[in-house]
Amino acid sequence: MRRIERRGAPSPGQQGKVGTGVRRSTESEVYDDGTNTFFWRAHTLTVLFILTCALGYVTLLEETPQDTAYNTKRGVVASILVFLCFGVTQAKDGPFSRPHPAYWRFWLCVSVVYELFLIFILFQVSCSGAQDQWGGAKVVPPPHPKTGRVPGSLFSCPQTLMIRDWWMCMIISVMFEFLEYSLEHQLPNFSECWWDHWIMDVLLCNGLGIYCGMKTLGWLSLKTYKWQGLWNIPTYKGKMKRIAFQFTPYSWVRFEWKPASNLRRWLGVCGIILVFLLAELNTFYLKFVLWMPPEHYLVLLRLVFFVNVGGVAMREIYDFMDDPKFHKKFGQQAWLVAAITATEFLIVVKYDPYTLTLSLPFYVAQCWILGTVLILTWTVWRFFLRDITLRYKEIRRQKQESRCEVDPASTDGSEGPSPLLEEQDRDGEL
Repeated sequence: MRRIERRGAPSPGQQGKVGTGVRRSTESEVYDDGTNTFFWRAHTLTVLFILTCALGYVTLLEETPQDTAYNTKRGVVASILVFLCFGVTQAKDGPFSRPHPAYWRFWLCVSVVYELFLIFILFQVSCSGAQDQWGGAKVVPPPHPKTGRVPGSLFSCPQTLMIRDWWMCMIISVMFEFLEYSLEHQLPNFSECWWDHWIMDVLLCNGLGIYCGMKTLGWLSLKTYKWQGLWNIPTYKGKMKRIAFQFTPYSWVRFEWKPASNLRRWLGVCGIILVFLLAELNTFYLKFVLWMPPEHYLVLLRLVFFVNVGGVAMREIYDFMDDPKFHKKFGQQAWLVAAITATEFLIVVKYDPYTLTLSLPFYVAQCWILGTVLILTWTVWRFFLRDITLRYKEIRRQKQESRCEVDPASTDGSEGPSPLLEEQDRDGEL
C-alpha cells in the first residue's frame, strides 16, 4: 500500500475548489501521491556520506601539490562546494518547488557566495581589484558596441515572467532609455541614435521580449494544474510529458500589484522599478570600472544568475506586499538580491568615483528634478490630500442626511427650522 503524503497543499481533486482564502499556499507546498517521496527528500545523510568520502580521498590518497597559489585556489573552491552541499540539503525552502526545491536552494547559496565575493572585491584597492583580474589592461568599451543588445533582449522575456505585469516592464524599459540619455556623458556606449534607443531597443528588442513573456504568462494562467504521480501514468508518452511538465510551475498566482491602492504598495512598486534600473546600470558600470571585456564569461554568468534568483525574489516581494500583516519577515532571496544590487553599486562608487561625479548637463538635471517633483506631488495628493478631501466630503454628506431626517420630525409644515438647527448648520459650515 502506497503512502499518501501531503505537504500543505490540496490534493489534485480539490484544486479546483481553492478560492482566494487559500491563495497563499506557495508552490513549495506540493501534493505527493506516494510515488515521488524519494524524489522530494533532501537526502541529507547521502550527501554527507559522499562529501566525507570525497574529502577523505583528497586527504589520504591524493598527493598535495607544492604550489601555494594552486592550493589556495583549490581550497577556496572546496570550501564553496562544501557550503553549497550544506545549503542545498539544509537551507530553508523558497516559494518555488519546480523542478525541485534543491534547485532553488542551490541558487540561494550561490547568492550568498556571490555577495561574499562582492564584499571581498569591495575591500580591495581599486587598481589591483580590476587590473589583476582581467589581464592588466584597461578595456574601454567602443562608442557604439552591439554586444549588449542580444543579452538585453533575451533578459526582457524572463524579466516579464518575474514581474508578471506589462505596465511595469514597459516603464522599466522606457526609463532605462532615459537613463542612457542622461548618462551618456559618463559611459560612451550609452550614446546612440534616437532610432537605436526607441526602435531597436524599446520596440523591437525589449518589446518583443515583453510580448513573448506576456504570451507565456497567459498560457500559464490558463493552464490546468492537476498533477499525477509519474508511476501512475500508464503510457510512456504520458510519462515523458509528465517529466517535461516537471519544469513548469506547480501552481500559478497572477500578480496584481495595484500601486495606486495604498501608499505601501505604491512605495513598493517604485522600489522594485528602481532596483531593476540600478541592476541594469550596474551591468554597464561594472564592466567599465573593473576593466572587464564586454564578451567576458562573467557577464553572461551574472545574467544567468539574475534570471534564476529574480523570479524567487519577486514572488517573495509580492507575498510580502500582499500580506495584511506588515510585520511579516522579508524573503531571504529578495533580501540577498537587494544586498547584491547595493553592493555592486558601492563597488562602482569606490572603484571609479570620478566617473560617477561627472555632473549632469543642466537641461538633463532640470528634467529629472521636474519628474521627481511631479511624482512627489502626485504621491502627496493621492495618498494624503485626496483622502482628507474625501473624508471631509463624507462627513458633510452624513451631516446633510442627518439634517434631512431631523427636519420633518421637528416641524409641522408651517414653521421654519428651529434656531438650534440653524446654529448647528452654521457650525457645520464653519
